[in-house]
Amino acid sequence: MTTPASVDSDLQFPEHEFRFPRVSPVATILVLCVPLSLAFTLLAMTFSGAFLTGRALSDPGDVVTYGLPIARTIHDLAAAATVGFLVVASFITPGQTKQPGQAGWSQSRATRWAAWAGSVWFAAAIVVMVLSGIDISGVAPGDPVFFPTLGTFLFSVELGESLVVSATCILVATIIAALARRLTSVGVSCGFAIFALLPLALAGHAAGSFEHANAVNSLALHLVGVTVWVGGLLALLLMRKTIKGGYGTALGRYSVLAAWAFAGVAFSGVINSSLRLGSFSDLLQPYGLLIVAKATILILLGIAGAFQRRLVIPRLRKDPTNRRLFARFALTELVFMAIAIGISVGLSRSAPPVSQQPLTGDDLQEGLLGFPYPPPVTFIRMFTVFHVDWVWLLLAGVLAGLYLWGFIRIRRRGDKWPVYRLICWLAGCVVLVWVTSGGAAVYGLVHFSSHMIQHMGLMMFAPPLLVLGGPVLLALRVLPTRHDGSRGVREWLLLFTHSRFLRFLTRPPVAGVLFAGSLIIFYYSPAFQSALFSHEWHVAMCIHFLLSGYLFFWVFIGIDPGPPRPAYPILFIVLLATLAFHAFFGVALMESQGILAIDWWHALGQTNNTALLADQHVGGGIAWGASEIPMVLVALGVAYQWTKSDERTAKRLDRQADRDGDADLNAYNDRLRELSERDAEPHDRLG
Repeated sequence: MTTPASVDSDLQFPEHEFRFPRVSPVATILVLCVPLSLAFTLLAMTFSGAFLTGRALSDPGDVVTYGLPIARTIHDLAAAATVGFLVVASFITPGQTKQPGQAGWSQSRATRWAAWAGSVWFAAAIVVMVLSGIDISGVAPGDPVFFPTLGTFLFSVELGESLVVSATCILVATIIAALARRLTSVGVSCGFAIFALLPLALAGHAAGSFEHANAVNSLALHLVGVTVWVGGLLALLLMRKTIKGGYGTALGRYSVLAAWAFAGVAFSGVINSSLRLGSFSDLLQPYGLLIVAKATILILLGIAGAFQRRLVIPRLRKDPTNRRLFARFALTELVFMAIAIGISVGLSRSAPPVSQQPLTGDDLQEGLLGFPYPPPVTFIRMFTVFHVDWVWLLLAGVLAGLYLWGFIRIRRRGDKWPVYRLICWLAGCVVLVWVTSGGAAVYGLVHFSSHMIQHMGLMMFAPPLLVLGGPVLLALRVLPTRHDGSRGVREWLLLFTHSRFLRFLTRPPVAGVLFAGSLIIFYYSPAFQSALFSHEWHVAMCIHFLLSGYLFFWVFIGIDPGPPRPAYPILFIVLLATLAFHAFFGVALMESQGILAIDWWHALGQTNNTALLADQHVGGGIAWGASEIPMVLVALGVAYQWTKSDERTAKRLDRQADRDGDADLNAYNDRLRELSERDAEPHDRLG
């Protein structure tokens, strides 16, 4: 008789060895970068004493105190991943050539990764919004007034509004990325993702504080540079097995982009740090030591990037399958980048040696302007007083440098490029610097008449000079053409210049309405006063005036390729109508009795309404008179182009007549002879 024990002993079960699924070391280290970055965020805040200084009206509690920097770190990491994958898909990775416009396998894969990262980014943005509202107000979620207070923060406070705009752009970018099948859609998603970073710069500096404009602009440049640099490297590392034969080429393209991003991060980092540190001795304080640590990491990453460009990328181009060395370097770089991002979040939550709080009392004027109140305006001071806007100066310098590079390259190649175009472009860049950093910008915030000079410079003086430079045509002749299904700068330029969107904008009535009609909307609505009080509205004003002016003058005197232009009589009609409307606007200002943006002038201490109205009348005269000279010159240019067009047509017809023996003229004469003979037959019969 068998017992249960003996039965169990007789049964034999196959032995299976349990094994954990194999995980890539690269994936493991990348996952560990997230807690590493979080740890350095908390360490940086502890080191700087951020946890000891409360920013809210009341204690928000440990959940907000520790949860907000953690959520912000995840937010920034997800932002880098989203932007990086979209930039790689839009500009770097090879695609397919069988169906033009459709995203290839690697581009679609990168876009799907971006959609997943964007989902995390959006979720983190929502958490940051809620926790920021609690941090600012001190109202806990269980409080009866929590939701009304949160609504007030999100839609009435500048910080909350910037977070809402950013989250909206993140959501749009994520949805487009999830649905994108064409490269154009991927590019649009990339644009929304990058734009979502810009409002976040407002969270790092309070409006009404000293040098608010430079602080916000430099921080915006810093955020874009970091996300493109870090995210692009992450995307290429994760896609090392997806991108096959063109991996070396993709890394070469990224290397160029990373070099530009590194320069932007370094430049903006220096500007931003100088605004938060009062002296070199502040570098020895906890906040300054954290900046030194970030700068050290930046220098090491720059050295590593240079090493990759010199050694690693050339090897990959020769043997695209040998990617181990690149993976090691990239992984090491990403670890240091994660540490730097953690320190950056910690710094953003720490109080710098130089206060970033709004100025009040006797310093209110400087707080509103962002710089010391200038001396009384004179003609000489309009050209000698400067307050440098570093990002606009950098933009003008880069535009001038790139144009010079293209000019030299095309000349060395043996092709012709008129020198006058170079002179016009450089002059336009100089005017752009003056209207954004010179007397026009400084006194434009102090007097309406000076503001109108800045306005005319942005719309009437800089744009025609830049248009005559022909930058798009130069870029198309200098930049290389891609044949692997990807889109570089040249391909995106060609797509945009021949798009339906630009074809609509370049219709003379549309360009004229954007150019002249926006004056009424801007000055006779709250937009003008908002542009004086709010930095983001001021930047939007400058960009709108500059782009609308460029678009308008391109329609009339542009040499760049684009949609076909209408007949010259139509151009003259639209030009005269725009000139008349601009004159009407100037006269309306000269005869106005109400003071525009009166709250701003009174906030500056200018309470003499009679003087303010007289200055506004002077501004109207400037708007009228300053538009006459550029418009007359443009009219002469259009007339000259019309004449040259007729001459070219005549020469073309003469050459054709020489080839076919005036076949068209002979056919026309024969036709007239037939008609004459046909008319003569009835008269002969009657006779």
